[in-house]
Amino acid sequence: MTAHEIDYKIHGEEMQFVEIALDLNEGVVAEAGSFMMMDDGIKMETIFGDGSEKDQGFLGKIFGAGKRLLTGESLFMTAFYNILSGKRKVSFASPYPGQIIPIDLTQYNGKFICQKDAFLCAAKGVSIGIEFSKRLGRGLFGGEGFIMQKLEGDGMAFVHAGGTMAKKELKSGETMRVDTGCIVGFTKDIDYDIEFVGGIKNTIFGGEGLFFAKLQGPGTVYIQSLPFSRLAARVLATAPRGGGKDKGEGSILGGLGDLLDGDNRF
Repeated sequence: MTAHEIDYKIHGEEMQFVEIALDLNEGVVAEAGSFMMMDDGIKMETIFGDGSEKDQGFLGKIFGAGKRLLTGESLFMTAFYNILSGKRKVSFASPYPGQIIPIDLTQYNGKFICQKDAFLCAAKGVSIGIEFSKRLGRGLFGGEGFIMQKLEGDGMAFVHAGGTMAKKELKSGETMRVDTGCIVGFTKDIDYDIEFVGGIKNTIFGGEGLFFAKLQGPGTVYIQSLPFSRLAARVLATAPRGGGKDKGEGSILGGLGDLLDGDNRF
């Protein structure tokens, strides 16, 4: 194996975190901001890119880090190493309510494609790169543009799904249609394209967007019930504007309902 072999345990239900146990000199790489806690003896190091390749030279490091800019991520990642004997643990938390999905890349022929904000952490040696779309429709209307992230190697990686996760196994030629934001990731043999919803009423009044993601097997697809974009839109829709009060959620009376409830602060 080129990637470090790590042990892990996922804790929690709605707000999960993954606890990774490292032997001496083993390491894990993670996105900035996902760190939760670690034992004494764990060394933290900020690195260019994912650090999966050795002796790649200065230009190689710059190119590897630059690829991450295309996915909207930081140039840097954080690596955690165990520098003492015995197992030491480091934990990484979900960014919002949902589930952490362990991905064993050896079971998926060494490659898994995911949305750019789904990756959480991975064993040292796993390559976190970019996946370019070769189809114009997917790039223009797929929600994630021409670029998604790809995880390559023979180690463990962890991605995050918002809300409840659904795992679908598609047979050869079997297709399904999914909201573009609800895709977490899929295996490399999945054929992924964008399909127009169609119909004037659906287009104007449907409220579900103009395009679906069309996924065709064979392969495995992970789907999330709560994309962060949908969660953020709901929060913004109910946020007070201009420093005022909220909308009075659940009441058609709004401010009058607040008066009846005895809340007359304006």
